[in-house]
Order: sequence, then structure tokens, then C-alpha cells
Amino acid sequence: MKTIVIRLLFLAFLLLASPFLQVALCQSDSEDSGFEVSEEESETEEVFGLELNSAPGIETLCVFPNNRAKIIKAGTETEVLVGVKNDGQSNVDIVEVKGSLHLPFDQKPLVLNLTAASFGNASVPVSSQATFPYVFAVSKFLPAGGFDLVGTIVYEIDGKPYQSIFYNGTIEVVEDGPLFRMESVFLSGLLISLIVLLIIYIKNGLRNMTKKTKRATKAKVEVGTAAKDASLDEWLEGTAYTQSSSMSKKKK
Repeated sequence: MKTIVIRLLFLAFLLLASPFLQVALCQSDSEDSGFEVSEEESETEEVFGLELNSAPGIETLCVFPNNRAKIIKAGTETEVLVGVKNDGQSNVDIVEVKGSLHLPFDQKPLVLNLTAASFGNASVPVSSQATFPYVFAVSKFLPAGGFDLVGTIVYEIDGKPYQSIFYNGTIEVVEDGPLFRMESVFLSGLLISLIVLLIIYIKNGLRNMTKKTKRATKAKVEVGTAAKDASLDEWLEGTAYTQSSSMSKKKK
């Protein structure tokens, strides 16, 4: 019985914590700093029919200014600030900033291509840095859940195209609607049902244990009384008490 109760309590705890687990993980990832510094990626991306790599001496970073937890509402716009630092030998001409969504466990399948923002004559001189705003919106038909966002900035140096990934991490997509969605309502109802079943099970178990205890106590009292009477008769046999009892029975 104890094992079943522990399992039911553990299952109820998991159901209660599941709607907030992903949000908590996403918030904890962003508490250390307000920006993301990109690392060099070994993978290449094909742009305009060419496989592009990142240029040496170019460092990128991104900031979610109004959304540190990286929780994206489907169908609403989200702003990202992309920073570019030029420690190279030539000016950097920015071509475009774009993004895409992928599955968190496998980035090869493409889930959604996001809007590309073009920057016509934007340039980052040598030994300087600049920030470029990038606004994107996730489709309102995209189901809620965690996805990997890959943000890429395409630029040219001396007429040669390059690309750098300024963000490659998980974001949380939520529905743009009421706080309590159908999923939350279903989980809450299931949790309440489990708690009610657990209470009924505990009550029935306690009731059965009480009945068994009463029966066992009653049986012990009856057996003990009979044994005591038999031993008492045997101990009084041959005494004046037994003789007076037998004489009273004869008179009757």
C-alpha cells in the first residue's frame, strides 16, 4: 500500500510541475547574462549557391532586450539586437540577418524559415562594432513547445560573402491566448482526479485496517476468557467452593 501511495504522489507531482518545467529551464538559462555570445560554428551554410563560413576576426552577439526568458508568443513580433565586432583587416558590409526554427533534438529538419531583414548600405569599419535590430514573428499555427532558433548574419568583406551564426539555442514558443490553455486545464483535471482517487484509496485502506484490528481484538478477548474460566474451575476443584456449588445444584 505504501508503494502505491508513493507512486501516485510522484505522478501527481510530475503532472503539476510539467506545465512550468520548460519555462523554468528557459529562465534559468538566461539569468547569468543578458546576451548571447556566438561561438565559431564548424558547419557551413549555402547562401546564393555558395557554402559560406565565418570570417576571421568577426565576433557576433545577440540580445533579447524585452524578453530575457526567450519565451516567444506565436503570431507576435519579437525583437533581437545583433551586435557585430570587426577585429579584421577590412570593412564588413552587412547583407542580411535571418533566422530559422528547428527541432531541439535534431537540427537537420527545418521547422520554419523566419523573415530575413536586409541592410543595404550598412557597414562596420575596422576596429569598431555596430548593432542591428532583427524583428521576427513565429507563425500562429506553430504548436507550443521548445524549438531551436538559429540566427544567421550574412556579410561581405572585400566583395567575398561570409556568414556567422549569432544565436543557436532553445526558445519556448507559447500560444498567444489565455494563461490557462486546454493542455493546462486537462493536466489540472487529471491531477485533481488522481488526488481524489488517492484520498478514497487511503480512506478505504484505513477502514479495512480498523475492521481487521477490531476483529482480532475481539477474538483475543473471547479466547482468553474461556481459557481463564477453564483454568479457574480446575484450580477450585475439590475445595469448599465446588462442594457448595454441587450441593446447591442437588437442592434445585
